[in-house]
Amino acid sequence: MSRRLEGGYAPSDPETSSSIPIRHVYSESDLRGWNYDQHLAYPGEFPYTRGIQPTMYRGRLWTMRQYAGMGDAEESNKRYRYLMAQGTTGLSVAFDLPTQIGYDSDHALAAGEVGRVGVAIDSIEDMERLFDGIDLDRISTSMTINATASILLALYVAVARRKGIPLARLSGTVQNDVLKEYIARGTYIYPIPKAMRVVTDVFAWANQHLPEWNTISISGYHMREAGATAVQEVAFTLANAIAYVQAALNAGLGVDRFAPRISFFFNAHNHFLEEIAKFRAARRMWAAIMREKFHAENPRSWMLRFHTQTAGSTLTAQQPANNIVRTALQAMAAVLGGTQSLHTNSFDEALALPTEQAARTALRTQQIIAYESGAPNTIDPLAGAYMIESLTHDIEERARQYLDKIEALGGMLRAIERGYVQQQIQEAAYEYQRAVDQGQATVVGVNRFDEEQSTPVPIQRVDPVVEARQLERLRALRARRNPQLSRQALSGVKEAARTGANLVPPILGAVEAYATLGEISDALREVFGEYQETVVI
Repeated sequence: MSRRLEGGYAPSDPETSSSIPIRHVYSESDLRGWNYDQHLAYPGEFPYTRGIQPTMYRGRLWTMRQYAGMGDAEESNKRYRYLMAQGTTGLSVAFDLPTQIGYDSDHALAAGEVGRVGVAIDSIEDMERLFDGIDLDRISTSMTINATASILLALYVAVARRKGIPLARLSGTVQNDVLKEYIARGTYIYPIPKAMRVVTDVFAWANQHLPEWNTISISGYHMREAGATAVQEVAFTLANAIAYVQAALNAGLGVDRFAPRISFFFNAHNHFLEEIAKFRAARRMWAAIMREKFHAENPRSWMLRFHTQTAGSTLTAQQPANNIVRTALQAMAAVLGGTQSLHTNSFDEALALPTEQAARTALRTQQIIAYESGAPNTIDPLAGAYMIESLTHDIEERARQYLDKIEALGGMLRAIERGYVQQQIQEAAYEYQRAVDQGQATVVGVNRFDEEQSTPVPIQRVDPVVEARQLERLRALRARRNPQLSRQALSGVKEAARTGANLVPPILGAVEAYATLGEISDALREVFGEYQETVVI
């Protein structure tokens, strides 16, 4: 796929976020060596540069999946029902920090964090309340959860069982991407090899029982939020994906058995044209990786299916109404880039969790693009544009250089352990912040066009009573459950962890025996231990 574009750049040319120089004009000469069949082809055909489906949005619009979760299960359920009434076509669950790192709401480290940045889920009863009145077989659900993904998936499955829903009719995604936690977020629990085992156990179990479920959503989003450039986002996301595929192969899974259910999660950032090109480059690279490196034969294994979220890190507390414009441009880039699913951020998220009004405006942004802009009416309308094809090439070439470096280091797991990926992102974040501080990069309303006085906006606040209510429910559950059954179930989790048996069945048994998320996580901690972070300076 490699080619050399002709022509040079002037030192004063502007650059993208990835330091790709932008010419003052592009022409056919910028596409020397470019081949239609090799680099573009038709939509729905290898290498999928133009999209994974032949009809794209003319056949079906992207899923409008607004990320939400706050307080306890009842509060979040109300927000889901509200969003569904406003036209969302998929649910996306945000969990609080204790849930993400495997602590029950009454753990000492959970104090003050219960329900703050997402919904608190401790038990099967919480999960039932979260989806009360929602037909799980009629809507797809995405759960942004990683270290405890196997437990949350088991809780979801257990609730579906109680509702009498055949598991084959469940559709959705569990993020289950632990590697980016070690890189960019920090909500990990176990040492990397043990965490990877949990991931592949989910792959194997879901292959048999959840045919319509995406077993992983490999996330570049959080690395981009931590400061990665567009090129780094593509490279590090695909490097993580390569590590997951290899781990699954090492666990004895056939590539064409699990690869069709792999999905991705990308950021839609501010540089409109670079973002469009980024999505196209990622699709083309993944198709080649799966066909040429891993010898997948099923075309569905070659397809990079992805969800997009607009860039939270670009939202400003100053002049928050400006965020509506930022989000609209980012969402349009995602649509023109061919996303399968989209979340648009609310304008008030630099201040607090979104209010209903702000969440509605964010959803309306998607709906206006879908039904008023005309953008979905033709497939990949920018294909063949000199600048778009040139940027797509440049992103691919630079991302491949990162992949080569990571391979030389011994693969992504080794690169993470050595702190290489973390350091690259930190350096990129530092360079961008320095450019903002020095006025070389403009942030409207922050370092240019600022105002002395700002207009206050309503703030969503989590009622402090939520934490007390959640703790009382947890206490009551422990008091009335059968303690012998829950202890036996937790022993089964430990035994599977020790022997190498698939972890999902005993975890499912544990949640159905009313064991809590924290208890199951602690059972695994006892066997696996905990990860000690490599400090990068």
